[in-house]
Amino acid sequence: MNGRLMSPRPRTADRRTVSGRTGRPGRTANRRAAKRASRAGQYLALLCYLAFLLLPLLWLASTAFKPPRELASLHPGWIPDHPTLDNFRQAFDEQPLLRAAANSLIAAGCAAALAVVVATPMAYVMARHRSALSRAATGWVVVSQAFPLVLVIIPLFLILKNLRLIDSLVGLVAVYVVWALPFALWMLTGYVRALPRELEEAAAVDGAGRARILVSVTAPLLAPGIVATALFAFITSWNEFFFALVLLKSPEKQTMPVVLTHFIGAEGVADLGPLAAAALLATLPSLALFAVIQRRITGGVLAGAVKH
Repeated sequence: MNGRLMSPRPRTADRRTVSGRTGRPGRTANRRAAKRASRAGQYLALLCYLAFLLLPLLWLASTAFKPPRELASLHPGWIPDHPTLDNFRQAFDEQPLLRAAANSLIAAGCAAALAVVVATPMAYVMARHRSALSRAATGWVVVSQAFPLVLVIIPLFLILKNLRLIDSLVGLVAVYVVWALPFALWMLTGYVRALPRELEEAAAVDGAGRARILVSVTAPLLAPGIVATALFAFITSWNEFFFALVLLKSPEKQTMPVVLTHFIGAEGVADLGPLAAAALLATLPSLALFAVIQRRITGGVLAGAVKH
């Protein structure tokens, strides 16, 4: 009786075990294949995005080194057959590129620094002390980015005229700070919210005051966010054209984007070679700045800082 009762059970258990074992590898293989397909799709999208960004820059560099004959060709190639530096020499001879670059550097650098200095404490307060007022301020920051520049240029012009800041780099820096401040505030608020409160609470338990916590704990952890925000504010101010065109009238105070328009004639015909050379030089500061500080723009600073 014991043999008859016990014999079917191991067979049933073995069948379930075998079926379970044969089913799990199939599911695991399907999951791995799905993950590989998803990762391959992500890499493909990233490559397409990089190509979208790099192709115009490569074509600009190719055009800057082409002689006039190749520029007038009906079938231009990517690589110049006879590369030349004449376009760069002509660009420097025709327009004051160094002075324009210095003006852009001063305006963009000062605007980025002031925007970060003003936005950092505001972002900390909005992220740490959430209230109806902070939510309303955040909503206003987002909505303000949708306003076209044409709506604000006339009031800004009148205000700067009353302050005697028209045709002045100081007035342009003030406009750039106001223009970059909403984005910097929104960006830094996200970084502050990502900082764990446990670090500040632990420092407070150890006896550190509010000022010491902000300087010794919060500021070093927020450094990557500050650097990234300053970089975006600098690039935005460096590439800005509309405000500089309206507010600056003296040729010696014009910025790089405004000077680039001087390579286009009265009839709308562009001097393509020198224009490409000058535009290529205008992109180098942003690329060099990003290459220098890109190590600070990482999210690994908080790795291992808090144990949950």
